[in-house]
Amino acid sequence: MARQALYKRRERLDEPGLLLAFGAANTDELAERALSARPGRAWCEVVQRTSVLEALEALPGARQRALERARAALRGEFDVFGTRVCFGEGQPVDWSRDPVSGYRYPVVPVERLRLAQPGVDPKYPWVLGRLDCLVALGQGYWVERDEEARRTFARAFVTRTLDFLQANPVGQGVHWTCAMEVALRAANLAQALVMFADAPEARRPEFLVPVLEALAEHTAWVEAHLEDHGAVPNNHLVSNYVGLLVAGLLFPELPDASRQVARAVAGLRAQMVAQVHAEGTSFEGSVPYHRLSVELFTLALVVARGQGVELGLRYEARLRRMYAASRAWSSEQGLAPQLGDNDSGRVFPFQERDPREQGYLAPLGAALFGLETLAEGSFPDEAAWLLGRSGLERFRSLPRARPAESVSFPAGGFHVLRGAGAVVTVSAGLQGQHGVGGHSHNDKLSFELHLGGRPVIVDPGTGTYTREPTVRNAFRSTAAHNTLQVDGQEQSPLDPNRLFALPEAARARVQVFQPGAELDRLTVRHDGYRSLASPVGVERTFVLDKRERALGVTDALVGVGLHDVVGRIHLPDREARLKAPTREELARALRVPAAPRSFASLGVELGPAESPVALVLFAEGLEPRLEPSRYSPGYGLVEPSQVVVFGVRVSPPAWLRWVVVFK
Repeated sequence: MARQALYKRRERLDEPGLLLAFGAANTDELAERALSARPGRAWCEVVQRTSVLEALEALPGARQRALERARAALRGEFDVFGTRVCFGEGQPVDWSRDPVSGYRYPVVPVERLRLAQPGVDPKYPWVLGRLDCLVALGQGYWVERDEEARRTFARAFVTRTLDFLQANPVGQGVHWTCAMEVALRAANLAQALVMFADAPEARRPEFLVPVLEALAEHTAWVEAHLEDHGAVPNNHLVSNYVGLLVAGLLFPELPDASRQVARAVAGLRAQMVAQVHAEGTSFEGSVPYHRLSVELFTLALVVARGQGVELGLRYEARLRRMYAASRAWSSEQGLAPQLGDNDSGRVFPFQERDPREQGYLAPLGAALFGLETLAEGSFPDEAAWLLGRSGLERFRSLPRARPAESVSFPAGGFHVLRGAGAVVTVSAGLQGQHGVGGHSHNDKLSFELHLGGRPVIVDPGTGTYTREPTVRNAFRSTAAHNTLQVDGQEQSPLDPNRLFALPEAARARVQVFQPGAELDRLTVRHDGYRSLASPVGVERTFVLDKRERALGVTDALVGVGLHDVVGRIHLPDREARLKAPTREELARALRVPAAPRSFASLGVELGPAESPVALVLFAEGLEPRLEPSRYSPGYGLVEPSQVVVFGVRVSPPAWLRWVVVFK
């Protein structure tokens, strides 16, 4: 409250104030001082353009990808969580409209704005308001060879920027309701302005003056509304600091920039320790949010390095381990499991990526830090833009990394078994955000299985947040995950009024983790059903048999009473069918350690009928059935799929066993 009161009393920056801050006698000199005499060597500086272009030329299709992004931005075309929205070249953007519901948020002071409403989602207009379209236009301005086309991108940059600023006055409307969005917009606006520093259109006072004033207003707003007051500050606060750091370092003459940069540096150092475990996993309790955190911390480091600002050895060490963690659970095709929330969040606006994709992070980390342990795959577009020719040369000089191995991250609660073309990622740990569980699900002892880089058994994802609370909680529920449900109860109670909280109740943990050349064994446990009238403990053992190319799963129930136990295996599509095993498949399944002595007559074959990828065989008595379900491969995307359901009525102690045989 004190910060906001001080913000309201501050003097708004105007043209005379700008001239004074930059030591300029007139607006022509302002353009020279703000855009020509650039300090440092941030990635977006015009002097870096040649280096970036050389790196892009070495990547097949990179220049064309950048041009396609720029031309889409020129057309006013946006991909909003899978919904394509196009406003037309040179036409104003309907910034405040949710394109799915059609609802338009009124441009009124944020204190009077009702943000959360049934059927409406502010994240959709927020995607537009981050203004990464301005960086996309900058990409076109850099890679385009035709001068008239380059001027077209520059004019569009000016038009789109002024359109947003005029349509969204400071403190009014949906785009000022979340400091994270304001901060990331400030970072994108600052970087794009620097990319266009030599464009005459960007140097005109009727454009430059309001944009520099807007940057000052953005950073002042973020500083006054820092998201450090919640139960547990999370990625929102990191975003606040990144926005302050990037804008302040790129335009240090702005009033308060030096103080804001100092605050951001101290804050980022502190949050790296608070929000990233020593093992390198994010404290969010979500694999997709780990990607967002990596990009946030990386952007801060790259810009800070370019301006000669140190974030510290501890900061860099943990960021290295974040890259290693992402590599550990990414498949050969670069896809990561969707354990925990996935809101498709990103910070790097350089290339479109699948919401589940993390494979580009390891080579980016290798080029950033010169680490051969991360040197795999191809040099990504993000590295070319952020690191230029020197990053490419550093990456090419590194020997190739050894294949990723099985690893356990007990603090983050994720455990990875790898081998025989399989990647198995298991969720077993405490709720994220120090027990608040804001982005956690009831997924304890659940897992994803990728074969040959393809998701075969999946976490169904997230669906949506506030638009449909019942859908939000359905995707967070125990039934939406590949784990056991006892007596229809939740592992942890779901409060319908708290869509971003799932307090600790299950106490999931690792009992045994034994990786090996031929066998990986992982035993995990949770106590989420200890609160039942007849308490039950659940323990699950995974055995990845690399010789037989199979995954064995054993569920052990310990407790008292008679219970209805249901297990589920969620699939990414409807490509599955009941099928009897061949003699060879049955023999392989029986050789997996702790496999049942006999199997049900029908298993479930996964993948297209003409090219199946696996067969799931169940112990006799666990008769599987296929039911319709839903799969969300990214925020706002929901596709029809299937789920394998099996169940039994048992009195513990009891064991349920099944085996996945890889084709």
